[in-house]
Amino acid sequence: MKIDSDDFRVREGHKVRLRKWPTRVAPVYRSKAQYESILRDHVERLSVLQAKLYATNHYAVLMIFQAMDAAGKDGAIKHVMSGINPQGCQVFSFKHPSATELEHDFLWRTTRTLPERGRIGIFNRSYYEEVLIVRVHPQILRGEGIDADDGGDDALWQGRYRSIVELERHLHRNDTRIVKFFLHLSKEEQRQRFLARIDEPEKNWKFSLADIEERKYWKHYMKAYEKCLAATSTEIAPWYVVPADDKENARLIVSQVLLDTLDGLRLAYPKTDRERRRELLAIRKHLAREAE
Repeated sequence: MKIDSDDFRVREGHKVRLRKWPTRVAPVYRSKAQYESILRDHVERLSVLQAKLYATNHYAVLMIFQAMDAAGKDGAIKHVMSGINPQGCQVFSFKHPSATELEHDFLWRTTRTLPERGRIGIFNRSYYEEVLIVRVHPQILRGEGIDADDGGDDALWQGRYRSIVELERHLHRNDTRIVKFFLHLSKEEQRQRFLARIDEPEKNWKFSLADIEERKYWKHYMKAYEKCLAATSTEIAPWYVVPADDKENARLIVSQVLLDTLDGLRLAYPKTDRERRRELLAIRKHLAREAE
């Protein structure tokens, strides 16, 4: 079964009702061995494309991951990017902003870490936190010098959506390609994964009481995600709602979307012109003489 990336893409201008988007779909693999085989094939192809991306030094690619706790962001990044040359990949995780970051506009701390040409940048959480967690907890606005009461004003969020879309359009014009993933986890699956984090000693470090506190705001987060996805998914910087109850299947979907994105760039190694070829032949001739 082939993965069709468009099945998971949020169309520009469409409303989003997450209850209509599945958190689990029929897997594209029939066994653990087949899953590993498909993932290995994807990783090998991504490695080839990433090498061409790095060699051409023209495009940059930015992958953004957003999700509820325990949805599998770290695992998706680890497995999908396992074959990528670290020299051509940059990963940043954004948690609570520092005092310095709070003194700037809400996009400042992430724009400083955008990927360079020839590289794949990965944001594990991103500037989208500013229209997700901040919308659910508007008291955070006080730290940004904004009255928390403004959190109930839709104009504030619409302004932030516009700023994000305008930033992404600017980046696209300057050859940064953006692909955004919302790992769509069910509340029941999150409960099961939290229990596993408690019951399995090697996973205890992943769990905190803050996770349970945020779980109380599940409906608020789903509403915030719906508004965000609908307002900021565009043709040039689309959101993909990835069913995340099956971690393995989610990784295959993510890797296929990234493959499609890189394939769309029609990457190829730079061609050697005549002048460069003469230069290389002269160097080769010199090196050959050294062996005499």
